[in-house]
Amino acid sequence: MSDVHRTIEAVWRIESTRLIAAIARVSRDVGIAEELAQDALVAALEQWPEDGIPQNPAAWLMTAAKRRAIDYLRRGRLLEQKHEEVARELEFRQQQLADAMDQALDQVVDDDVLRLIFTACHPVVAMEGRIALTLRLVCGLSTTEIARAFLVPEKTMGQRIFRAKKTLSEAHVPFETPRGDELRRRVDSVLSVVYLIFNEGYTATSGDEWMRPALCADALRLGRILFGLLPGESEVCALLALMELQASRTAARRGRNGEAVLLLEQDRSLWDYSQIQRGIAALAHAQELGGGAGNYALQAAIVACHARARTAEETDWERIVLLYDALRRISPSPVVALNRAVAVGFAHGPAAGLAAVDELLREPALADYHLLPGIRGDLLMKLGRFPEAREEIERAVAMTRNLREQELLTKKLHQMPK
Repeated sequence: MSDVHRTIEAVWRIESTRLIAAIARVSRDVGIAEELAQDALVAALEQWPEDGIPQNPAAWLMTAAKRRAIDYLRRGRLLEQKHEEVARELEFRQQQLADAMDQALDQVVDDDVLRLIFTACHPVVAMEGRIALTLRLVCGLSTTEIARAFLVPEKTMGQRIFRAKKTLSEAHVPFETPRGDELRRRVDSVLSVVYLIFNEGYTATSGDEWMRPALCADALRLGRILFGLLPGESEVCALLALMELQASRTAARRGRNGEAVLLLEQDRSLWDYSQIQRGIAALAHAQELGGGAGNYALQAAIVACHARARTAEETDWERIVLLYDALRRISPSPVVALNRAVAVGFAHGPAAGLAAVDELLREPALADYHLLPGIRGDLLMKLGRFPEAREEIERAVAMTRNLREQELLTKKLHQMPK
């Protein structure tokens, strides 16, 4: 790849979100907006290698996209209206478009970006479509990159994105930021998308890698954008805190050969303590806003307990159990109960932890969840019940779809006394 093409790719990554958002404000269709923005990218790929990189690449792309958007508006209006009406309509729309583009250039993050996020994450679109469309429009990822991240064929991911855009168009979803109660309801949808993107990056569901840091970075970028746009929303602050704190351990979560390294075995000198401080500050802000008892805030508080411990032995497991109790009250789920059981095992001993896990054995939602037998096997090992432990961990190996987790569990089997 030439230096010019690398520059175009970098500029596109930075500017595509604002470009699409500015066009969508006028076109009212994110699919059309993306097409027009892509047209501007094609123009850059054709002209920059010959003419050289412009002094202001972002402004060049905005101008190119503006011309294409005006042509699109003109074509559409000529089909819909009499010619004498077109001039007046186009003059107004062109000025509106120019204002949108100028504003997009002047601001790092503006209201159009927020509108784009809320549109991409609209509940009318299926969750998998929301995730794909957000990564495409807001994070600037290609269909190939998104497909690779989620280990699905490129064609499948392309169909998801196409269906999502079609659904938004057919439902006539307005390109706007909701207000009042609707804003609060829609924020939950947006945060769910960001949370799922981060979690898939933090511990990959399947494949050869333990984690996908690029997805974590994209989710963090979204979280920081949302925090900048909605600093008064406590759950936005709390989710950002959770992601910052979790991501601070990235360098310690993988060994030299990409193998998984569990929390209690990590080299804590590799943790990013400046990121930990940002996470703790964001959590404090969420608590100041009255959201300390919310779902993301409680999860962040649990992670903060680990972040504050200088060694694994200093971890305040008693507090973590209490935080899980609070989390289970407001957001009851089998996974929360299972995580609480792990904390109980550390706070009150493996027998107590095993008793808490055994209460979940008949839980349908955990029937295919590899961590249930994995955690149960670990507790049985600590109790010296090795034949039972071996059986549970072998079940976990068979259930997981992530190669690195399989390696981790297999290593436990090899280390276990006969």
